[in-house]
Amino acid sequence: MTTRMLVTGGAGFIGSHYVRTLLGPAGPGEVAVTVLDALTYAGNPANLDPVRDHPQLAFVKGDICDGELVDELLAQHDEVVHFAAESHVDRSILGATDFIRTNVLGTQTLLDAALRHRVGRFVHVSTDEVYGSVDTGSWPETDPLSPNSPYAASKASSDLIALAQHRTHGLDVRVTRCSNNYGHHQFPEKVIPLFITNLLDGRKVPLYGDGGNVRDWLHIDDHVQGIELVRTKGRAGEVYNIGGGTELTNKDLTALLLEACGANWDTSVEYVADRKGHDRRYSVDCTKARDELGYAPRKGFATGLAETVTWYRENRAWWEPLKERAAL
Repeated sequence: MTTRMLVTGGAGFIGSHYVRTLLGPAGPGEVAVTVLDALTYAGNPANLDPVRDHPQLAFVKGDICDGELVDELLAQHDEVVHFAAESHVDRSILGATDFIRTNVLGTQTLLDAALRHRVGRFVHVSTDEVYGSVDTGSWPETDPLSPNSPYAASKASSDLIALAQHRTHGLDVRVTRCSNNYGHHQFPEKVIPLFITNLLDGRKVPLYGDGGNVRDWLHIDDHVQGIELVRTKGRAGEVYNIGGGTELTNKDLTALLLEACGANWDTSVEYVADRKGHDRRYSVDCTKARDELGYAPRKGFATGLAETVTWYRENRAWWEPLKERAAL
């Protein structure tokens, strides 16, 4: 029996890779996927080109805040995997309205329709940023939420709204919280593709503050693996952390990118004023996902980063127009 899945934000970085994986040769089979994406600046139809002609793929251009459209779609689907979100912290600091509208109101619109039509599973894809900053150790899923940016606050709000639909109404909601993603097809406003593409063009890269902020890096393949494990093996009403297991300071990451792109620190790095409310360190404890679901990151960071640099070097036609439009 075919499972009819609605994937929101399925033309974006993570969502499109999830769709390509589902419909690819290593996918589960017996799934039909509808992508719902508004195609704002970070949504790119070209991300779906490898599966464009797949008979089990449908595409709908639309907004998750459009209640009538969402209701029509949820009536036709068995499960939802919800990626659609405004996600760039810097832009949320400049203006939070779009983040509240999409991440909070859009999620609520989806949940309302899922409840009306008794959708079987609702996987809500979130972020480790909802926890705030941690000086030592790693966050388990039971730690309180303490978001520091408007983006993180909007995602924390949507997490709680989703979990409340489970606790109040019994909707099968499963929440994932990932660490920092990287890989091919990532919009070049994020740090790794921004730095790679700048360096390939001989431009400088901006390093915030003292460069000592620490992030855990998760390859897109491993994130998609984790999401699919949560969808197929996770428990309703539960949160699962998905991490990559590679913690680096931004300064150390920059050094690796400089080396990979053949650039020099003195001529290629520009220190800039630190981001407002910049979280010092993120680190997620993935024990629960490992023990319950068998999750473990498979892509070594050195391999993943080398593959990512190669992809951007070979795919200028994909990223150059995006940088030009976004004035990056």
